Amino acid sequence: MLTALTNDPNSHVKDTTAWTLGRIFEFLHGSTIETPIITQANCQQIITVLLQSMKDAPNVAEKACGALYFLAQGFEDVVSLSPLTPHFQEIVQSLLTVTHREDAGESRLRTAAYETLNEVVRCSTDETAPMVLQLIPVIMMELHQTLEAQKLSSDEREKQNELQGLLCGCLQVIIQKLGSSEPTKHVFMQYVDQIMNLFLRVFASRSATVHEEAMLAIGALAYATGPDFTKYMPEFYKYLEMGLQNFEEYQVCAVTVGVVGDICRALEDKILPYCDGIMTQLLKDLSSNQLHRSVKPPIFSCFGDIALAIGENFEKYLMYAMPMLQSAAELSAHTSGADDEMTEYTNLLRNGILEAYSGIFQGFKNSPKTQLLIPYAPHILQFLDAIYMEKDMDDLVMKTAIGVLGDLADTLGSNAGSLIQQSLSSKDFLNECLSSEDHLIKESAEWAKLAISRAISV
Repeated sequence: MLTALTNDPNSHVKDTTAWTLGRIFEFLHGSTIETPIITQANCQQIITVLLQSMKDAPNVAEKACGALYFLAQGFEDVVSLSPLTPHFQEIVQSLLTVTHREDAGESRLRTAAYETLNEVVRCSTDETAPMVLQLIPVIMMELHQTLEAQKLSSDEREKQNELQGLLCGCLQVIIQKLGSSEPTKHVFMQYVDQIMNLFLRVFASRSATVHEEAMLAIGALAYATGPDFTKYMPEFYKYLEMGLQNFEEYQVCAVTVGVVGDICRALEDKILPYCDGIMTQLLKDLSSNQLHRSVKPPIFSCFGDIALAIGENFEKYLMYAMPMLQSAAELSAHTSGADDEMTEYTNLLRNGILEAYSGIFQGFKNSPKTQLLIPYAPHILQFLDAIYMEKDMDDLVMKTAIGVLGDLADTLGSNAGSLIQQSLSSKDFLNECLSSEDHLIKESAEWAKLAISRAISV
């Protein structure tokens, strides 16, 4: 097959051969496969052939990129000394060369090359971290150049936007890779100001797809920089708000909601000055009939992220957030007769609502203001009982639901003891979760059991 890929004169044969190699690597290569088909002995030859094929016609080169993508993915669980490590520099250089080909716009070639570069970086080991670091100024310069272009036709503008999206996506993967371990994170920090500045310029040039990619990359940057991200908030906040207001391009809105969660985890209570604006917009989004329903579950989860970050300061939002959560809970509790698609959405909605409750309870734990939550406890327990009775929740909802029961008991303690004892959840549902084969559900249930016994015994 490798010989056919390099030597066959027929482009169609090469195209099909490269595609077949991709399928082989996708399904027969990885840490779970008992007999590895890629060995130190043949890896060199495979890489040489694929890199050679990347210089071929766009349709063949695109399939060669795809095969390399799955070759890299198969090594994602290798902690050190990946067979790709000795070839890392050459692979990256070859992929960058492909992105600059005159005909890279054909057969999705440029997109495939960047997607493969991202996967090679994502699955790389610590030994190649210095080379990943060297990629940052290269990709930053490319992004900078797209921002310098003036007076573009609408067609050129579209291509430029697409390229900005690919480059932001590449930086996101690099940020996640280098930000995940302390030694590389320390060195990576020298670039953070410049990267953030580029992302802000991308926002200023406004386009939905770029907006989405840049927003995702900023979420990764916030996660990597932690509390230091505070200094970017004054300038970034207006774009965050624009993302939350983007009803038409609802994927952008959904991504922005996720980034609010990332920023909450990074800044914790330092996000407080921005919470009025964020909560106002999230509540507006929930009330809107224009916004696609798929964005609503993550908005509820986001309430939980905010409450966890700002703790008892969430008090002023309770009177707005809790009625929203209650009416959504009532809607999602009774769904008998729904089709599969509706059941799936209902479970997403339930999970979002439960994550909100969980974050709120945990945020108020050990605060003198916990009594503010007591009036909401009966409804929350009724909700847990109702979804248990429906018998159509998935494993994720089951785990989150039993976790909320534990959070309620843990935060409210004896204030909710008798209420908990009266609920179905504290007996039948808890027992069902305790005997679950899913270790995450079982773990949550054991913790909830402990919290309930403490609440009841006081």
